Amino acid sequence: MRREMPGFGNAQPTIMSQTPIAAEPAVSSVEAQPSEPHHVVVVGAGFAGLQIVLGLKRAGVRITLIDQRNHHLFQPLLYQVATTILATSEIAWPIRRLFRDRPDVTTLLGQVTGIDPQARLVQLEGGGSIGYDTLVLATGARHSYFGRDEWEEVAPGLKTLEDATTIRRRILLAFEHAERETDPAKRQALLTFAVIGAGPTGVELAGIIAELAKQTLWREFRNIDTRQARILLIEAGSRVLAAFPEELSDYARRALEKLGVELLLGTPVSECTTEGLTIGTQFVACRTIVWAAGVAASPAAAWLATEADRAGRVMVDEHLNVPGNPDIFVVGDTASVKMADGKPVPGVAPAAKQQGAYVARVIKARLGGKARFGDKPAPPPFRYRNQGNLATIGKRAAVVDFGWMRLRGAIAWWVWGIAHIFFLIGTRSRAAVAWSWLWSYISGQHSARLITQGRKTGDGRKG
Repeated sequence: MRREMPGFGNAQPTIMSQTPIAAEPAVSSVEAQPSEPHHVVVVGAGFAGLQIVLGLKRAGVRITLIDQRNHHLFQPLLYQVATTILATSEIAWPIRRLFRDRPDVTTLLGQVTGIDPQARLVQLEGGGSIGYDTLVLATGARHSYFGRDEWEEVAPGLKTLEDATTIRRRILLAFEHAERETDPAKRQALLTFAVIGAGPTGVELAGIIAELAKQTLWREFRNIDTRQARILLIEAGSRVLAAFPEELSDYARRALEKLGVELLLGTPVSECTTEGLTIGTQFVACRTIVWAAGVAASPAAAWLATEADRAGRVMVDEHLNVPGNPDIFVVGDTASVKMADGKPVPGVAPAAKQQGAYVARVIKARLGGKARFGDKPAPPPFRYRNQGNLATIGKRAAVVDFGWMRLRGAIAWWVWGIAHIFFLIGTRSRAAVAWSWLWSYISGQHSARLITQGRKTGDGRKG
């Protein structure tokens, strides 16, 4: 295995042992030492992290990009991997391949365990640390089970490729096990699917599972009628897609009901087990549960010992800096940022990309050592530009809210599809996804229905 990693010229990121050594004088975030390039460490290769690296091209800095996975993931389409429409390779790209022509970028596969702001060190799992001049934390979010973390084994969330393939495996195996089950009660439990949380992810998952059961699979089984499957969408609030205008929320509810989804609104889930779930006081036998109800930020606030909001997101200033630490930026789902109306910036891909691009401009302006960088003025405080909310319900309906224009139905579905294809990386990925969607739209078939082996879960089943 090659141990060399591409750096900037002959400069390499210094991976230090955990043995204390004499620290050299800190480098100012405003003016880099002339002897070597300013070192920017970016933790997280999501939308925000990638945008920062792209924005710092030809900025004369040295960049180290750290992520615990070797790929960038297009999360908005992750649910389509979970529901057999897309393959994993169509929405994920190796980070090294993305920056193979950038000698200023070094990619490291590793997990961050802590930050030492005084010594300007990023600490890595397994020992060692990396020094920085400027640090950007873009570490994203993880599932939040509101204090019931034991539910994760039976109700996986959807944040990674591993999550998506686990959910896909469980959905397909439920039909396979039901095909050979002779006990009617057990068969019904296998053919009951519950999605907890009716935000965009939950609505999209429930819609596609309903189409899979009621339109795609029914001709392929002999002992069961997959059209008799129950798909439950459970929401503690009073309506689906609560962040959308009420008229679009109502349309989404009607579209889901037309697909055969049962909506259970206004009552939270009180228990999840391998046998089913309890909604309020009502128990429902169910073997496949998917969690789409809540997220929590990464532990970045704990690493920095700084103030966080209720979801664990770091409270940043108007330039996305950690208060009192101008050398540290926090962006994306890890940061708590307010819009002009006082509401938090939503945790969506466009917001993360805007924050990443903004931080890249701030870094370049500060490195200029003056109020202007080149012929561009130093960036004003960050302001989020809302580019609209989109959600799809199955393969022929969607809702789109651009503020100045609202769409629903088939036209909204095409707008949703074009928008997502536009944001995919690379011509090959755009063509592959467009073909998968076109094939699914015309034939009603899904192209990624492979069952692969997974890890053992707590009840002995494959995850």
